[in-house]
Amino acid sequence: MSVSLTDFQKRLCNRLQEGLPLCAQPFAEMAKLLNSDEAEVLRQTRELKESGVVRRLSAFLNHRALGMASTLVTAHVPANRIDEIAVAVNALAGVSHNYLREHDYNLWFTLQGESSNRIAEILRDLHMQFGVEFHDLPVTQVFKLDVRFDLEDDDVLTHDVYDVPAMEPVPLRPEHRQVLDGLQRGVEATSRPFDALLPAGASPEVILPLLVELKALGVLRRIAAVLDHRKLGYTTNVLLAAEVLPESIAEAGQRLAKFRAVSHCYGRRTFEGWPHNLFAMLHARSETVIERTIREFTSAADVRSYCLLPTAAELKKQPVRHKLL
Repeated sequence: MSVSLTDFQKRLCNRLQEGLPLCAQPFAEMAKLLNSDEAEVLRQTRELKESGVVRRLSAFLNHRALGMASTLVTAHVPANRIDEIAVAVNALAGVSHNYLREHDYNLWFTLQGESSNRIAEILRDLHMQFGVEFHDLPVTQVFKLDVRFDLEDDDVLTHDVYDVPAMEPVPLRPEHRQVLDGLQRGVEATSRPFDALLPAGASPEVILPLLVELKALGVLRRIAAVLDHRKLGYTTNVLLAAEVLPESIAEAGQRLAKFRAVSHCYGRRTFEGWPHNLFAMLHARSETVIERTIREFTSAADVRSYCLLPTAAELKKQPVRHKLL
């Protein structure tokens, strides 16, 4: 059920998604941009959290920079075993998202692990336990990874400018790890939210340089709001899986990523019987927007085939907690 927001709340949500300024009093800085004051911004942010529009204020971390491998996994699960298998999948520490989709391959989840070999071990264990084939679709190229809903424009989603995270792991000092460990618990809507991240015995002046360093290293992408898209009226959600020639995937992926209904866009490895190597997640307030986006993309790109996998149920949506200490 969607929630009605005031014009100020829409503007505030847009700012919160862009990320908190890395300064001692980030909400005071945001208030200047919104022609308001810190107290009002804090009050409205807390109200948005209480209503569920803001799921959380948390760090968007680059797991690749932390040395983690990840993949998308799919399986055909018989209807009478979905609950049983979903419980086991959701219990895995490396699973952040798990969805039931309208397709013969009906279970789709993201999985992180210390290495691609570790991920393969986890999938073998699941196969041994349930007798179901779990197919591994690791990323070959990242074209877009930036979920931001523009609440001041009813027909668009995400921003035109986005960064593709670095792919290589980076060295971290112990104090970096302490701050990142604290960030994984989220931040609160308080006047000085970053003070709670201070390593034991450290002075307040230490935290901001550490956050700036983590951002420069490519580990910390931003500290921002995660919104509940359903409460914003974005109730049409579809995973697009397209088949393009390997030599055309870079051009097709970059073209697809430019559509504002697209929040995620990746090239992925295929498996036998599954030729689709380009994936995108689309969100919209109506099927018309999704249909228009797909029509425009497939008419302009060299797409050999594609399938649509609407979301039937959200089974898990929770950030992976990385072991950093």
